[in-house]
Parts: sequence; structure tokens; C-alpha cells
Amino acid sequence: MLLNQTVGQLVESKAVSHPDHEAYVYPEHGIRKTYKQFHEDTDEVAKAFMALGVERGEHVAIWSDNKPEWLISQFATGKMGGVLVTVNTNYQATELNYLLKQSDATTLLLALTYKDTSYLEILTSICPELKHCDKGMLHCKDLPYLKNIIVLDDEQRPYAYNWREFVKLGEEISDAALQQRKESLSVDDVINMQYTSGTTGFPKGVMLSHYNIVNNGNLVADCMELTMTDRLCIPVPFFHCFGCVLGTMAAVSKGATMVILEQFHPELVMSAVQEEKCTALHGVPTMFIAELNHPNFNLYSFPHLRTGIMAGSTCPMEVMKAVMNKMGAHEITIAYGQTESSPVITQTRTKDSVERRVASVGKAHPHVEVKIVAPGTNDEVPRGVPGELCTRGYLVMKGYYNNHEATAAAIDDEGWLHTGDIAVMDEEGYVDITGRMKDMIIRGGENIYPREVEEFLYQHPDVLDVQIVGVPDPRYGEELMAWIILKEGVTSTPDSIKSFCEGKISRHKIPKYVVFTESYPMTASGKIQKYLLREQSEKLVKEKERLDV
Repeated sequence: MLLNQTVGQLVESKAVSHPDHEAYVYPEHGIRKTYKQFHEDTDEVAKAFMALGVERGEHVAIWSDNKPEWLISQFATGKMGGVLVTVNTNYQATELNYLLKQSDATTLLLALTYKDTSYLEILTSICPELKHCDKGMLHCKDLPYLKNIIVLDDEQRPYAYNWREFVKLGEEISDAALQQRKESLSVDDVINMQYTSGTTGFPKGVMLSHYNIVNNGNLVADCMELTMTDRLCIPVPFFHCFGCVLGTMAAVSKGATMVILEQFHPELVMSAVQEEKCTALHGVPTMFIAELNHPNFNLYSFPHLRTGIMAGSTCPMEVMKAVMNKMGAHEITIAYGQTESSPVITQTRTKDSVERRVASVGKAHPHVEVKIVAPGTNDEVPRGVPGELCTRGYLVMKGYYNNHEATAAAIDDEGWLHTGDIAVMDEEGYVDITGRMKDMIIRGGENIYPREVEEFLYQHPDVLDVQIVGVPDPRYGEELMAWIILKEGVTSTPDSIKSFCEGKISRHKIPKYVVFTESYPMTASGKIQKYLLREQSEKLVKEKERLDV
């Protein structure tokens, strides 16, 4: 049965049913909160958003790693109706500017820094008016909707709230006013917006409702056989659906305990799983590989670990066997989907064979329709025949924000979401993803669309033309190779091209390989044959590896 609850009602129901059960733990900081405390904290922050003037349906962006404030804001906006716009932690100035402008976000919560990047400096570079405004009174010429900046630290600044100042604002709002706001919400309201790259080169804001993500999280948890007695370690980023749906929503839907890491580090994950007696663990294959191959792996034991999710890219057989046998996660599951489907469409079950978990991405969730059609049509193909995977049901997004054309291209008149992925379904309903209609590259679980990187590199003064393709990589699954035609009379180097990218686009989008060429393989009609470029790229990488040996 599908749940008819808002994000806020979900956490509230757990605070009523088992108030003293641990909701979440941050092992790095010694933070432990019960569901009663979690409910009370999110009520306080919901009031703070209301005190700022955030209305139902208004967009609140958050740019941070997995801090407690991120988790609290997710469920607080769920209570007062703000739409949480998640920002990739790897974003640089160009990407942040685009997202804030396209999303019409009025409020931005941000960490002060992430790794070696100053988020505040990046924000100031795209919004120089920031340092000359009062709190809540930002007037940025390039970002006319943005008014409120909240920095997730304790420092006092005249132009931005710190977290404590922000939360204190909630004292102005009565319990009755918050209750009235809660009762005004509908499960069909958009509550979450995540940006996914597109073949046009520009990210699109995927609008997801309470109904979308509450139910997807609950069904994901069902496939793992998760209950309130489980303890789920979440080292994957919250800004992805992996973190904030397969992670937090799945756990809260069952009243389980979340064991959260702000950033992924293999030894911190192993320590957390051991010390907190975690029964479930999430990660992309590269994370599990890093854990299994860590020099201190044998110093840790995971006697309680049984399940979790591996997703983001294909899992090699030996890795799956090691996760099951060396880490003890015999009931680990594989999930497949995309942001537009909230995100999970298919998932393996805890009792599926190792072969099923490696050779397929499972079968459709309950309440979800899946069909395989001949590409470019709605005609279903027989079992065992490859075609485009389409899905329909509660999980399909409300659409792309302010992009009706792209929405119409993704969702047909009968409500089917066309994924663009080529798949085969067997007689038992298990699905194998065999390719992509789009040219998407998956690097370490991050989806990268070549067009976006190409559009950026066209800005380089020496670049006449550029084509981006993916090449196999043993660590990340795929890496980027840029094939560049330079303007006449100029010379350049791979390092020069990479330096141009630094600080302007996310590091995972910067090509590892740069090749200069005078032409591309073309069809008779003048279309670039990217599949031939990929073949040439793979040969070059193999030759380089041979020479390096």
C-alpha cells in the first residue's frame, strides 16, 4: 500500500510511535538524537524558515556536505512546505550561478567550506553585492530572487545569518501557526528539487513531491527488509537521491537509525559500521572497493552487517562476492533508477542470487510499471529483446522546473517516463541495463553529460571544436576524454586545457585525457560518429597503460 504522508508527517509519526528510539548518529561528532528530539528540532527549524518569510512552494537551496543541518533542513522544509533545492557539493561558480538563477531560490544555506573550496568566496564571486547588504536583505543584480543567506557555522556576519541566529528566528512563530502551515500541505506538493544534467548541456530541475519520495524511500526499505531495529550507515552525499531518498527517507519510513558521515572516507565508514553495529550500508561500487582494499580493512569486523544498497554503476562480480563474504552483507541489494523517477525503478531483493545482483538491476518495485519499447516508439518489444526502458506510476516526477518542452520530451501522453536507457527484461521480470541512448558518462556514481562539458570548453579561446567521450577506468568506472580541434595557428597542451577548467567546473567533470586532433569521424550526412571516437579513445588508453607498465 502506498503511503499518504508528507515528509513532515513521516518523521512526526515515528516520534509518536517510538519517541526514545535513536533517529540519527554522527559518530565523528558524538551527536545522538532520538526521534522525539529529531521531531522537535525540525519543528524549530520549520518555524525559522517561516520567520524568514519562506512560503509554501518557495525554493530553499542547500549547498553542503552531510551536516546535521542538512538532515534537519530536509525534514523541516517538509513540515512547512518549502521546496528543498539540493546543490552538488562539487559545484563551482558557473554551475552555482546557473542553479540559483534557474531555480528562483530565495534562500541559500551553505557550508563555509568543503574540502579545499571556500563556498562563501564562490558565492561572493557571483554575487558581489553580498558583503554590502544586511541579513535577509540581499539584492543581487544577477540573482534577483535570492534574499536570505545562512552559513552553517557560528561566526557572526552582518550580511548573513549563522545557523544559531537563523534557528532563533523561529521563536517568533507560534506552534499554532506551524500547525496551520502543516495542515495546508498536500502530499502532491513539490517538496524536493534536484538538478540533473541533460543532453542540451544545461542541468534541469527535477520536481519531486512528498508522494514521490516518501513512497520511493519506503519501497526501497521494503526491498532491503529494513525495520526500526536496523542501523543504516549513510556515507553517500545527501544532495543525490541516493543520500536523501534511498538513505534518509528509507530509514525514517521504517523508524530505523541513521548513522551518518559528513563525507566519505573508507576507514571512517568501516569504523562507524563496526562501532555503531550497523546492519545496513549504502555506497557506489567505488566506495565498497575503497573499503575492501583499505590497508586497515582486516582491523575491522562487521558482524551485524547484512544489507544495504550498491548503486550508481555496474558492480563487478568479485566486488559483489567480497561485499557479501568479507563484509558480511549477504543481503546487499542493487538498485537502478534516475532522479526523474524519485529515483528507484527496479531493485534486487535480499534473497536474490549473486548472479542476479551482478547481471541485473533487479525487477520493478511494487506499484511501478516497467516496459521495454523499441527506441523512438511506444511499441513494447518481446522479453529478451533490447529496447528503451520506460516506467509509469507514483514515482514519475512532476516535471522539470520551468521547462515544459523537456518535460514533454521525457513523459509521454500516457504518463510513461522514457529513461533513455537501453535494457533487456527476462521472463521473470529482471532487468539488465545494456547501454544508454544518451551519451551519459558515469564516473564514480556521478552522471556526466558530455554536452555540458563541451559547452564549457567551447569558451576556451583556443578551442575550435570539442567532443567528450567516456573511456573505461578501473577505479571510477569511466573517465572523460576530450577530443579537441584547435583554432588555426594556435597550440596548446593537455595541462593548459585542464587548468582552464580548474575552479570553474566540478573536478569530476574535468577530462582526465585530452587529445588534439584535426578532424572527427563523420557520417556522410555530416554527423559526428561518437561511437568511433569512443573506440579510438579506448585504444589510446590501453596503449598508454601498456607503455606505463
